[in-house]
Amino acid sequence: MAEITKDTTIGEALMINPDIAPALLEIGMHCLGCPASQGETLEEAAMVHGIDVNDLLAKVNG
Repeated sequence: MAEITKDTTIGEALMINPDIAPALLEIGMHCLGCPASQGETLEEAAMVHGIDVNDLLAKVNG
């Protein structure tokens, strides 16, 4: 399985591992299917939601 990085878009991350959706929803990313979020990187999403990207990566890669 490919590693998810801070530069991975939400859409790519969900294609790599659909099981991360609950972790993304848990931090407030409730619009996982909308077109804008699909092109947003995890780093950008973390910044918008006020969380550390490294904490997010630990969750989705853990």
